[in-house]
Amino acid sequence: MKRVRDLSIAQRLAAMFALAALLVFALVGVALYHVLQTQIVRYQHAELATKLRYVVGSVALCETHERWLKVEDKVQNLISSDRSTKVWAWSSNPDYRIGDAEPTISGATSRRDLGMGRLLLPGAEYPYRTLQELVPALGNRPAVRVSVAIDSKPYVSALRWFTLIMLALGVCGIALVALLGHWIARVGLRPLQRLSNEAQTLSPSNLSQRLQPTELPPELGRLTGTFNGALDRLEAAYTRLDAFNADVAHELRTPLTNLMGQTQVALSRPREVAQLEDVLQSNLEELERMRGIINDMLFLSRAGQGDIALDRVCVPLAEEVAKTGEFLEYLLEEAGMQLRIDGAVDAWIDTSLFRRAMTNLLHNAVQHATPGSEIVVELRGGDAAHSDCGTGARVAVRNHGAGVPPQHLARMFDRFYRVDAAREHRGERHHGLGLSIVKAIASLHGGTVFADSREGRTTVGFSLATPQPHSPA
Repeated sequence: MKRVRDLSIAQRLAAMFALAALLVFALVGVALYHVLQTQIVRYQHAELATKLRYVVGSVALCETHERWLKVEDKVQNLISSDRSTKVWAWSSNPDYRIGDAEPTISGATSRRDLGMGRLLLPGAEYPYRTLQELVPALGNRPAVRVSVAIDSKPYVSALRWFTLIMLALGVCGIALVALLGHWIARVGLRPLQRLSNEAQTLSPSNLSQRLQPTELPPELGRLTGTFNGALDRLEAAYTRLDAFNADVAHELRTPLTNLMGQTQVALSRPREVAQLEDVLQSNLEELERMRGIINDMLFLSRAGQGDIALDRVCVPLAEEVAKTGEFLEYLLEEAGMQLRIDGAVDAWIDTSLFRRAMTNLLHNAVQHATPGSEIVVELRGGDAAHSDCGTGARVAVRNHGAGVPPQHLARMFDRFYRVDAAREHRGERHHGLGLSIVKAIASLHGGTVFADSREGRTTVGFSLATPQPHSPA
């Protein structure tokens, strides 16, 4: 037997339709049963009342024994014409009696009986329904109690047949509703089946393929739009991953090619010690470059997975920027540039990660700034009116130079992305992960990155959010 979770949606809907039909038929059947039962009781009462009035009217006019004999003839004719009717007339004088013995009639059991009693006769399958009335004495006739009874078997049989017919109709109706419900559900779920068939055709070989939302109900249209949005994000992620793999291969291929070429040249003929030392020194530089790429890639991977624990403390950001400037003092002096810190704000940061981000930003600014110009670090609080640790912070590095074309601004923080096609600046080669690391560090601090370039003035930076109370401080 199938479990509920193994049933299809159409089967579940058919079962729910059948259950609803069962409840409706049950309620309607019970209501009709009670209505019919009430009408049968009223009909029995009306029939008994009519016959009782007929007999009572005859008895009431009788005042002698001769006329009583005529009453007996009328009662006998009534009984002969309707075998289901019984009549008793009982008095203190045996000459004024009809019937062998006075019947033992039980009273009405409820208000629905309308005053009718019950009489169970020998051999009868069902009790008779009765009405009785006392006729006052008149002349020689004493007071007579007249009782009229009718057999309830035809009424009980009709009620029983009605119940059986209602049960049969109910079963057939429930089965029909279940079948129709299953068919309606299958028809209604055809768009979903079409979507399922379309989804099965999706493959990595055609990343741009999407589900078609045309001619769909509103609910499935919204679902299709949401699913297509997820496919768009997956395609973008797959494209970035593919480009990332290509960039990684390119960045690692260059130093590996240099290592192999220099080593092959060195081994092509005997070399002096000084020449071999030069080759080893060059190889060491290439290996250092490869190690830098690998370390940066590992950092980005760990940061993306949230595996880096932050040790956040509330410190003045100006002091941390100044320490970073001292570390890059030689680079600034070589380019003839000056570093100016504008603003003061305290923020909750991981100092080592913050310095790493500032190092990358300042290094990037030095690379793209005009020699002899000034690099400005702007520090602002999240709330312009306050600069304490509870408001977050905004760090921006501004330099003057050639500027960045607008089409490159949105991708400046992508991995291995470079604005210049030459991939070199002033004889230095860089692998294009510096700003990606800045973005990862900003995300770890709950912030975002931003970039802007206008009239030769380029501003690149990030924001820092205030940690939640449960976050480590």
